Amino acid sequence: MPKLKTKRGAAKRFKTTGTGKILRSKAFSNHILTKKTTKRKRGLRKSALVDSANKKSIIRLIPYI
Repeated sequence: MPKLKTKRGAAKRFKTTGTGKILRSKAFSNHILTKKTTKRKRGLRKSALVDSANKKSIIRLIPYI
């Protein structure tokens, strides 16, 4: 069986932890920031874990990361 190619767009968006969980960055933090509260913007800076329902499909996109 040939090697699997990593989807480069997914590789730039997701990162795996040492325990095998997948990290993602939060959405809605690029523009139209004036109406968002400081507390909300501060929370958007932090990374979040990928939900277990989506984990299987993400792992297919980034097999070696």
